[in-house]
Amino acid sequence: MKKLSILSRVALPVLALSLLTIGSSLIWADGGPNHRVRNLHLGVSGGNVRDSSRRFCCSGTLGALVKDAQNVQYILSNNHVMGLSGSASAGDDISQPGLIDNNCQVSTVVADFTVAPALNTNVDAAIARLRPGLMDGTGNIEDIGPISSVVRVPTIGLGVQKSGRTTGHTTGTVGSINTTVSVRYSKSCGSNNGPVFTFTNQVVINSSTFSAGGDSGSLIVTNNSSCPQPVALLFAGSSTSTIGNPVGLVLTRLSTSLGSAVSFVGGTCTAGPTLEGLSFGQGLSDETIANVSAIKERRENNLLSRPGVIGVGVGGADDDASEAVLVVYVDQTTGFTPRLPRRVDGVRVKVVYTDTFVAY
Repeated sequence: MKKLSILSRVALPVLALSLLTIGSSLIWADGGPNHRVRNLHLGVSGGNVRDSSRRFCCSGTLGALVKDAQNVQYILSNNHVMGLSGSASAGDDISQPGLIDNNCQVSTVVADFTVAPALNTNVDAAIARLRPGLMDGTGNIEDIGPISSVVRVPTIGLGVQKSGRTTGHTTGTVGSINTTVSVRYSKSCGSNNGPVFTFTNQVVINSSTFSAGGDSGSLIVTNNSSCPQPVALLFAGSSTSTIGNPVGLVLTRLSTSLGSAVSFVGGTCTAGPTLEGLSFGQGLSDETIANVSAIKERRENNLLSRPGVIGVGVGGADDDASEAVLVVYVDQTTGFTPRLPRRVDGVRVKVVYTDTFVAY
């Protein structure tokens, strides 16, 4: 299929086989096909069994396991994966693997859709009540293993990892935080155009290999093998960047929607810094980040009003470990080249050229 990068989730023609071709390349999950077949672990293919249209079927990733105050367990993923972007009904079947990986036919039903905060609440999240015995009750994520239930606040330069349906297990580095982004959603499975939602205070990983369409719903955790802590819920991206909701906000919104406190299934470990590289982000003080964040809040409307600008966040300078910068994301497919200042209120501007941010 062509242009799958602009489709929500991963879409497959109804009569096609379950091998996904993007352009002329066949994409398999890292570590083999285990992410696309029946698998008791999390971080694998799955979705709402009604996520199909006349011509296409779609799927995403069942990212992690959470529980409520009564220890009832739920699968965590995105609203646009399990909640059909707000059109799902309570009790809808959630299958693993998803339709796309079973020739557009329903596979094993592992959970029942429960709740999803509205997309205008600044998160793209949903939970589905787990059917006992059909997924690993410890919350083991494929290629990552058990996780901590203790949430990690995202920081610039933080080393992270995820396991998802399409690209499998990948690692990366948080490139910007406190990021405001415009994300396009599809109207239905397989469609290209739909509404645009604005999300604030998001986490962005700047990498062309960290995720792809179908990885939505993956849990982004710290890149620490002994104590992976939840950082963000992957829900959107482009050819150069991955966007995640900070998981603290995800849990808050889900708890409100469910009417019971939601937390991750896992241990209680915490780990030290997992900053990547020799310098990026390591020298940034809380005061420095707070000052640049305040400037970003004051000036982002002006920056976002410029043609082609689809995101503004706070990141680290590539050449100075102690300097925070404004990161401006520009959609170069629009045909516009915005005029951007080199500095805003004394803070340097770093431009990241990308394409449209889409919920995939």
